[in-house]
Parts: sequence; C-alpha cells; structure tokens
Amino acid sequence: MINTNLKFWRRELSLTQAQMAEKLGIKRSLVGAYEEGRAEPKLTTLVNMARLFGISLDALVTTDFSKKSVAKAALRQLEPASVTPGPPTRPANNLRVLALTVDKEENENIELVPLKASAGYLNGYADPEYLEELPKFRLPMLGQGGTYRAFEISGDSMLPIASGTVIVGRYVDDWMTIKDGTPCIVVSGKEGIVFKRIFNRLKDSAVLTLHSDNPVYSPYEIDVEDVVEIWEARAYISSTFPIADLSLSRLASIVLDLQQQMSTLKKA
Repeated sequence: MINTNLKFWRRELSLTQAQMAEKLGIKRSLVGAYEEGRAEPKLTTLVNMARLFGISLDALVTTDFSKKSVAKAALRQLEPASVTPGPPTRPANNLRVLALTVDKEENENIELVPLKASAGYLNGYADPEYLEELPKFRLPMLGQGGTYRAFEISGDSMLPIASGTVIVGRYVDDWMTIKDGTPCIVVSGKEGIVFKRIFNRLKDSAVLTLHSDNPVYSPYEIDVEDVVEIWEARAYISSTFPIADLSLSRLASIVLDLQQQMSTLKKA
C-alpha cells in the first residue's frame, strides 16, 4: 500500500514530489520511484511519512486510503500558537487527521460511539477500519457544513441530560475559538470521553476548565496536550423526557389567574 498511500496523501496535502521529498529529507527521484513501486522506502523514511500524514505506521503499510470511499480522511489544521507571553498552547501548524465515513452519495455519516465502544475509541478514533464498524446515521437538519459524530454519555453530571443520552457533536478544529460555557464532548487520554461545558484558558495557561451542570460535581482542569478531540454539542437524542418543574407551572397558573381577575375588575 506504500506507493498508493504516498500518492494519496501527497495530493491531500497539495504537495509536489519535490516538496514531499524536502519534507521527508530525501531526493525527489526517490518519491517518484516510491509512487511507481520501483523502490521501497527505508524504515526511517516510512516513519517520517507516517508522522507527516498523521497516521500510524501500520495504517500506512496496510490500509489502502485511496480506495476506501467509506473511510476518507480530512486534514484539519489547528490555529498557530499565540505569540503573546505566557505558557505555550498547542504547537503551530499541527496537522491532524480526522477519519470519517461517507455513504454511497459521498455524504458524510454521523458515526455513533456507544458506551461499550468508548474505551476502544481512544485507540481507534483515527483508524478508518475502526470507524467502519461503528453504527452510522444521518441528520439532514444539521446541514451540510461541518463533520459530526455522536457519543453516548453516562452519569448524572450534566443533568437534566440523563445518562444514556446520545450527544451529537460538531468537530472543532480550532480550539482557540471555543467560547466559555460551550457544551462539548472532550476526548482525552486521561479522562476518556466526557461531556462538559468548556471554559477556555488556552491563551493564559494552556488548559481547559471543564464544568458540570450538576452542582454536585466540581470543575477541574485538563491540559491541552492531553486532549485528542473536541466536539461541540449541537443536538441530543434521548428516550428520557425532561421532568417538568411543577413549582414553576403552579406559579405561572397563579399569575394567569391574577391577570384574569384584574381584567374582570377593570371591566366591572
């Protein structure tokens, strides 16, 4: 798969053979030879290729990206690190690969990550073959812009959104733009998959503060270097309906009754 994948990723990165050779530290003629299958790269060159493409070495040599119409890869680029004084944010020009799946009409699917697959997602989030095995669906109401993924959550930290609810999130490629209080699915090496409200502290201290809607749970910080993905919550699917606040309903009824009585007195 090396020659096929080299051509695929070079085109995805919009690089000429000369530019690719410069990034890999090899001669341009070698890039042409690798793409035509006339030569095979050394191990060090393969490692450099995998790092440049943002994929695993195993995926580079075993996965045919060019023919996987159901597992295309989209390159995402984070905003360059801030030049203002303070702790550094994520490195500048840090290219990341977001694996996704599409249907027969080339429309992006929404992959569902159920609770039982949460642990595996940390290892397979960039693996097209892993994503192929996940349940998929589409929600036309979300529109055409953006890439979406759905995660089943557990626990009561974000009540009234109950445990077992599926959160549909839109992929965030520029973490610096996240506004304080935005509900997001945060995928990280230490915390796994969590649903919290983010308070952005990247410019000041290179951390995100995660808040729960349930006041029983205290906020905590997570280092940006531990974050793998962030998905802004845009919709949720639940079989549990919110419980009505009866005290508010009674108050509204009293106010309405008083208004009717005042109207009657005015007429009298």
